[in-house]
Amino acid sequence: MPCATHETVILTRIWPNRQSGITPVVRPVTGQPSAFTRRRLLTGTTMLAAAATIRSFIPSSIAGAAPRPVAVDRLWYRQPARQWVEALPVGNGRIGAMIFGGTALERLQLNEDTLWSGSPYNPVNPDAHAALPEVRRLITQRRFTEAQILADARMMARPLGQMAYQALGELSIAMPDLSSPDPDSYIRELDLDAALATTSFIADGTSWRREVVASPDHQVIAIRLSADRPGQVSCLIGLRSPHDSALTIETDTLLLSGHNGSALGIEGALRFEARARVLPQGGTMVPKDGTLAVEGADSITILIAMATSFRRFDDVSGDPARMTRDHIDVASRHSFDHIAASTAAAHRRLYRRVTLDLGETEAAHRPTDERIRTSETSDDPALVALYFQYGRYLLICSSRPGSQPANLQGLWNDSIDPPWGSKYTININTEMNYWPAESTGLGECVEPLVAMVRDLAQTGARTARDIYGARGWVAHHNSDLWRATAPVDGAAWGMWPMGGAWLCTHLWDHYDYHRDQAFLRSVYPLMRGAALFFLDTLQEDATSGYLVTSPSISPENEHPGGASICAGPAIDRQILRDLFARTAQSATILDEDADLAAAMLATRRKLAPDRIGAEGQLQEWMQDWDAAAPEPHHRHVSHLYGLYPSHQINPDETPELADAARLSLEMRGDESTGWATAWRANLWARLRQGDHAHRILRYLLGPERTYPNMFDAHPPFQIDGNFGGTAAIAEMLVQSRNDEIRLLPALPRAWPQGSVQGLRARGSCTVDIVWQSGTLATATLTTRQAGTRTIWLNHHSRVVILEPGRPVTLNGPLLRS
Repeated sequence: MPCATHETVILTRIWPNRQSGITPVVRPVTGQPSAFTRRRLLTGTTMLAAAATIRSFIPSSIAGAAPRPVAVDRLWYRQPARQWVEALPVGNGRIGAMIFGGTALERLQLNEDTLWSGSPYNPVNPDAHAALPEVRRLITQRRFTEAQILADARMMARPLGQMAYQALGELSIAMPDLSSPDPDSYIRELDLDAALATTSFIADGTSWRREVVASPDHQVIAIRLSADRPGQVSCLIGLRSPHDSALTIETDTLLLSGHNGSALGIEGALRFEARARVLPQGGTMVPKDGTLAVEGADSITILIAMATSFRRFDDVSGDPARMTRDHIDVASRHSFDHIAASTAAAHRRLYRRVTLDLGETEAAHRPTDERIRTSETSDDPALVALYFQYGRYLLICSSRPGSQPANLQGLWNDSIDPPWGSKYTININTEMNYWPAESTGLGECVEPLVAMVRDLAQTGARTARDIYGARGWVAHHNSDLWRATAPVDGAAWGMWPMGGAWLCTHLWDHYDYHRDQAFLRSVYPLMRGAALFFLDTLQEDATSGYLVTSPSISPENEHPGGASICAGPAIDRQILRDLFARTAQSATILDEDADLAAAMLATRRKLAPDRIGAEGQLQEWMQDWDAAAPEPHHRHVSHLYGLYPSHQINPDETPELADAARLSLEMRGDESTGWATAWRANLWARLRQGDHAHRILRYLLGPERTYPNMFDAHPPFQIDGNFGGTAAIAEMLVQSRNDEIRLLPALPRAWPQGSVQGLRARGSCTVDIVWQSGTLATATLTTRQAGTRTIWLNHHSRVVILEPGRPVTLNGPLLRS
């Protein structure tokens, strides 16, 4: 491996003539030797020879001379959605809709993020604690099948499953007298920048337009139906639900009231309500056969509010009638234009933080579904940029402060019994939902996840005490609205105690990206509690003497012992290294718990190290079982957590382990389920293999793994693949660890020129990059936290001093010198 190039210089600023617009230049001068004797120390705002040099590298779409490129901000289609995975999503974090874009019949499938089956419940098996020592003994004796049978019989949750996220209902807009539209006139689109879904077409000589937004400010979904001729809008507006519910019509409002259902023996206890207020401009409106019939209006605005009686995981005493009434009454005071404008403004405050330009070909001007169908064989870099921005759009729309976290389907679900319950699967999927949040400038979207961890720490304390007799808290591989934390589904899937610990790494990540000590102080008790659990429950391995988790599994993967249950799989040890190190570091930063921090670090040193097997692969288990495992191409690559999302394995500091991880990836294969494919792209990016990561991305964006509406195809739909793909694209362009920032670490040859503005790095840094002919042209760093950062480009590094509000721009030739 080539050595990093280091050099020391002292720099002085030469400020520009502000009238001329000349870019400032920083030149080296002779002076006192720097304290940084092994790296070049840079200060100032640029490292350019002339303004013209950089301007020749900046695409006009970012230089400010042109609007944002439509190709990366717009999904569009020439026909209505025929199925749910063709419909287009809007959401405000809490409520959402899928818009089908029909002409004579429009449908909006509706969701409210606290409408789940069941009610507060405690699933801990009362027999679990007594069975635990025997399960551990059987594992120690390598009687894995017997251990798993016993765990299934006596340790699993009651009920064995969890509650499901459920659809609320559907709003319909029927125009039975409408003729078929001119097919060449039909456009259905989603404007990612404005968070606006639009359907437009010409029929009967009239131009029709329908617009939909989900307002975070007014907490309604707002719809406008309009035509270019007065008095043309006539329709029947209906509202229905698959739940036990009743519809009432109150003058201008459809009122749907109901309650959730029971599941797995847990009684339903939630009440819900949906209101749709219909506000025609002109014409008449009367009730008709359970609908509101509007005749001869110039336009119609429909406002939809939804709520349940959920207040928190142990409280269902809320008043959905009051909430929906209040939201509708306030929103009714404003025009659709006002609501749409405020929606766009609130959305853009987050969405416009990052722009990405990878270039554009003729393919970018085709409808989105056509681009997806041919993406694996056509040259369409703008589709990658669109996918990236769509992932950010989906996270903004499904996870805002005050909402529930994004679940397996984000916010959108058309079933009362969706795949895997559309729950929170915390052995990878929920975590993957939030992989792009920090790096793509959406730190606020993490707040619902943090709130869920606070809840899990409460319910998980009961699980830790009653099953393990331990302090602290634990969550296994799944949870739901009611924050269940006991092992579920079966020991082969659920006997994994690391879900809460993995979630705690996101608490540290949020701190590390923003360096807000007040936030760290607020979440430190959660991290501390998770660490205490493992200090109490780790077992000494009789063969090696190392500390291991037991019982556990390597998520969802069976080993050659005829079971999944085992002790000390690689992912557990890797997560615990992060948990103990970051919790101890937090204690030091906050000047708390010095003795506990020391105990955590001492325990960390007793964890078994990562091991390389006989095939040269990174071992998934303590034993060298990988080559004989029943599923050699298993979707999970849990033993590679240490490579990504963690930083324990990397090509510089642990080259042998990095090579072993690479071999493990090759053994697993590139193509898998949607989310697993996305994880592989991130792993190859972390190995700095840009072309390989890009090859996986092309498959991810192809028709086997991406539905026409760009939802990820597991199949079926799971949103984690979207978020994992977005994270991988960011990871190919910028990587950061501690106070180190690596530029273009995995740039593929397929993106020879481009630019990105607004990516985030740890230490409260914003990174803007322009590259040309596959090499860095310029990079601009901005920070809110003063300090030094080490900037890497390939094997060369420079140290820069950053000051709040004073951007530093570096050019590629200098960094490569």
